[in-house]
Formats: sequence, structure tokens, C-alpha cells
Amino acid sequence: MSPTILVVEDEPDIAELIRLNLAQAGFTVSTCKNGDDALARLRQEPPDLVILDLMLPDRSGTDICREIRADSELRETPVIMLTAKAEEIDRIVGFELGADDYVTKPFSPRELVLRVRAVLRRGSEAPETERRLLHRSLSLDVHRYRCEVEGTEVSLTAKEFNLLHALMERPGRVLTREQLLDRVWGSDIAVTLRTIDTHVKRLREKLGPAGDLIDTIRGVGYRFQD
Repeated sequence: MSPTILVVEDEPDIAELIRLNLAQAGFTVSTCKNGDDALARLRQEPPDLVILDLMLPDRSGTDICREIRADSELRETPVIMLTAKAEEIDRIVGFELGADDYVTKPFSPRELVLRVRAVLRRGSEAPETERRLLHRSLSLDVHRYRCEVEGTEVSLTAKEFNLLHALMERPGRVLTREQLLDRVWGSDIAVTLRTIDTHVKRLREKLGPAGDLIDTIRGVGYRFQD
């Protein structure tokens, strides 16, 4: 079966443009015009990916993204944010909330299709050798996508989880910001090095006492303690 895409966009012309191009690329596409309908649709029949406009008539796309990541049944659903805002701070906020990619208007429909494929491809490339990673009070179960500190589950966004995974599977090794961007976001995603710092800061806060296991190597990147 072809991957299913939910497009949340209140401008009919843009929604139809996206729907048409994704359908021609072989995806099964449905659309809705506001946030409440989107959440209802997501909980009724979760899609393989969501394209989410940030400027919706009833609720902001950031609120919708936050609810998706807080829902245990939906948190793994990839989200591509679509917005007219192009400032770096807007992209950082989007990635902090767990967005997998960020596309600004006006956009190339062909590029959007390529980005959808890239996000779906990254989500399906889990190595078979992955296992539970343990270090002191921190446990990371890659297969079940669970993180625990001192036996208590910690809710992480997809990007935070993948960032922690990249660091924990290479204890004692320094990973540059460029390496982390390439591994977690993919080399085709246009984000800045500051994005890594923002995510590491948020990750440390969520991990509490285990956050100290991530060392900052100034001017280079980060290292998980051996």
C-alpha cells in the first residue's frame, strides 16, 4: 500500500496543489482545514506523515505539533511544517517541538515531494543491530522507542531520541555538530548548527541528573561519557 499523507492547510489552492502533486507521486492523500479536525483525523486513522501549516484558523500549527508529540499513539508520526515564516528562530521553534522538516512558502511542489520521501525513508532505516543501551541510570530502548531515567520514562521528541541514540551508541567518541546534523536531520535538510545546541540543551533538561552524561566539547561538538 502507498504511504498515507495528511495535509493540514486552510488555503484551498495550496492544499489542492500539495494533494495533486503527492497523489501523482503515488501517495494516498487526505486534507483538512483546521487543527481540531486534524487531531480528530489523526486519532481516528493515523497517517504515515503529516504536512502541517503553522497558520491555521482555529489553532496554531505549533500547538498541533505539540499535541502530536505528547500523544503516545501519535508521537512517532513524522511532521513536516509548512509556513510563510522563514526566520531562523521560527525553524528552531519548529524543530524543538519535534518537527522532522520545515518548508517555507512559496515552495516547489517537486521539492516538497522529495522532502516527504526523505523523511519517510529516514523513518524506515532502523538498523537490525539496535538494542537497549544502558549507562548508569539512563536506559534507551531503541526498538520500543523508550527512554528511562532511574526507572521513570522520559518523553522525548523524535529528534531528541535520535540525537541521544547517536551519542549513546558511540560512548567516549566526540561527534561534531556537522556529524550530528547529518545523522539526525539528514544532509538534505537545511538547518543550522545552532539547532544542535538547542536540542542538546532541551535534551539535558529532560534527562535531569542523567543530562550530565552528555559532555560539551567547545568549538567541536558533543560526547557521551564512556
